Amino acid sequence: MFSKMKNIDTAFRHVRGFTMLVITGCILISCFSLYKSFTLVSQMQNKVYILANGKALEAYASDRKDNIPVEARDHVKTFHKLFFTLDPDDKVIKSNVTKALYLADDSAKRVYDDLKENGYYSGIISGNVSQTIQIDSVTIDLSNYPFGFRCYATQNIIRTTSIAHRNLITEGNLRNVSRSDNNPHGFLIERWNTIENRDISTENRK
Repeated sequence: MFSKMKNIDTAFRHVRGFTMLVITGCILISCFSLYKSFTLVSQMQNKVYILANGKALEAYASDRKDNIPVEARDHVKTFHKLFFTLDPDDKVIKSNVTKALYLADDSAKRVYDDLKENGYYSGIISGNVSQTIQIDSVTIDLSNYPFGFRCYATQNIIRTTSIAHRNLITEGNLRNVSRSDNNPHGFLIERWNTIENRDISTENRK
């Protein structure tokens, strides 16, 4: 009788140990599965799929601090291209300048008002002049806030008989603002100032 009880007690301990081992294994597997699931969900949330020309392109989301230099340079380039790309059409001029003024403060508005008052835009329309700009480089100083920038560019002024090339250097500051459809980068140009704007060369049109 005593031997049977001892065998039963041993078997019970074995069953209990095996059961605890199974439960521990299930808990570990469940925890690992939850961890991998959360990791996979997090990775999927950082992926963005963009549809372009009927093709799905995969992109990755990242913190803004990783893209500040790129976005800041593109903001400055976009502003200058809109502000200085002009054609002899009043609607085109107003459309481009209006878009540009969403990206800067009243320092840009004052420049626009001065040019308009001096008949600059009227001269472009009456003289059938087109103006384009090529951005050579943009430097951003991220060591201080607001971020200082300097833009180096070349203006091409296309007239009926000639094309004039002008060197353009501007500077200003960039301040963080809320993103919107009119300002997708979330920057605002402040204290915008033209340092240099001089003729480089002129060529006759054939």
